Amino acid sequence: MRPLHDCGPSLTLPGSRRGGPVEPREPGSRSGSVTPWAWRSSFSGEDSSILPPEFFLRETATVARELLGCRLRTAVGGQVSEGVIVETEGYVGPHDPASHAAARIGMTRRNSAMFGSPGQAYVYRSYGIHWCLNVVTEEVGFPAAVLLRALDPLSGVEVMERRRGGRMPLCSGPGRLGQAMGIQGDLNGHRFTDEPMTISAGWRVPETEVGVSGRIGIRHAAEWPLRFFVRRHPEVSGSGARSLEEPPMAGPAPKAL
Repeated sequence: MRPLHDCGPSLTLPGSRRGGPVEPREPGSRSGSVTPWAWRSSFSGEDSSILPPEFFLRETATVARELLGCRLRTAVGGQVSEGVIVETEGYVGPHDPASHAAARIGMTRRNSAMFGSPGQAYVYRSYGIHWCLNVVTEEVGFPAAVLLRALDPLSGVEVMERRRGGRMPLCSGPGRLGQAMGIQGDLNGHRFTDEPMTISAGWRVPETEVGVSGRIGIRHAAEWPLRFFVRRHPEVSGSGARSLEEPPMAGPAPKAL
């Protein structure tokens, strides 16, 4: 498992309790290109160990970046599916106006899982249709979480296709990801160390392959650089290659995924 003390630079946000802003960046490319079928081959070797709660007991932006390359596995209804996390988005606490637990909202029945233990799931329904999966971060009582936005399908692809009704892409965007992985509201509060849903260490993604941008589909603080993604990966939602100088994308209307 990757060392907890070796997790890249410390990242802080506007209004954070921990200092100044993160600088947006779009790292330069290395020679060669990432391909849908072989993008992991040049990365560090796979680690199958399940991430401990301590991994998530850190600043949300750091966890969001370090989750890239990790493996999400579900065994919902006895049907196993697994994918590698290629896009995340951080929601960093009550000072974050885009958070479901922003200070103006406080704790509610819907968002109570965000106030819980690091390393548990916060599952909510978007537009009353799509289940979205988040990982709770930081200390108990401080509502912060990382939204899982996209996966590279790894195993159980037939299961994902069946859940998605054959529609493509399978796991691009949080709604498609939730549907493909069988996420339902009963997984809200679930610990990621336990079946039927776990996160393991997976592969280390080098900094040269990590993009950082503002967040997608929100009205408040969309420009905060809290979206992390594997550059050029086809499952990255929106446009993984869009310039950081472009305005944030408007929130999408409800639609079939």
